[in-house]
Amino acid sequence: MAHEQFQLEGLNVDTLTITEAAKQICDEIRSGRAFSVFTMNLDHVVKIRRNGAFRRAYERAGIVLADGFPIALAGRLQGKRVTRAAGSDLIEPLCEEARRAGLSIALLGSSFDSLSKAAKYLQSTYPGLKIAGAYSPPQGFNVTADTVTEAEEFVKATDANIFFIALGAPKQELFADKAIALKTEAAFVCIGAGLDFLAGYQHRAPKFVRQIGCEWAWRLALNPRRLAARYLDCVLVLPSIISNSLVRRRVSGRPA
Repeated sequence: MAHEQFQLEGLNVDTLTITEAAKQICDEIRSGRAFSVFTMNLDHVVKIRRNGAFRRAYERAGIVLADGFPIALAGRLQGKRVTRAAGSDLIEPLCEEARRAGLSIALLGSSFDSLSKAAKYLQSTYPGLKIAGAYSPPQGFNVTADTVTEAEEFVKATDANIFFIALGAPKQELFADKAIALKTEAAFVCIGAGLDFLAGYQHRAPKFVRQIGCEWAWRLALNPRRLAARYLDCVLVLPSIISNSLVRRRVSGRPA
């Protein structure tokens, strides 16, 4: 996949915008390959440093986008033009591109009610979009189990080109990495709470909050008990990300 990238944690991160990513994903599907699409944020960086399986899934990913201001900043410090590309923001442009290209989608994760409402929203917003199926795995299902799960059977049996995976990190990335062996000409796109946002079961930060890079503060204010420790870990990895990006820029010879 030939496009400009930058390095973070020894991994390649793409500089694609949301619109470019949607087109690239559909082009790659038509070229006859199965691949995963991840969106890196600080929480993922923490998990990459601690979880070898998660890192290996990232190493095999077909496209890695910069989700979150700190990741985009790391790319800019390395002299690249990077804009934030969150998984939630990718869903609708990718559905529009899929409709134009005649590609079908499937939804996997979250809850049955959320998937049903998200599917209705997408079909009404993008008339003609093909939704091949939806599946909500049981809570706590093991994505790394040696036995074949119902979720994997759903992937094999569903004639879709794009699978939106909404399981949360690292489960969705580990599942997507495993699922690429089950299909040809398919993209497994990890989108976190994106389907819950479309269904109205979760409320995303207002657009202006996202534009100034403070969506994390919005989430923390809504759920401090669950997120405080996670965000502290994120803050602790930020200095090394910035310093490593500045070093890479100096080594590359790009002007500061």
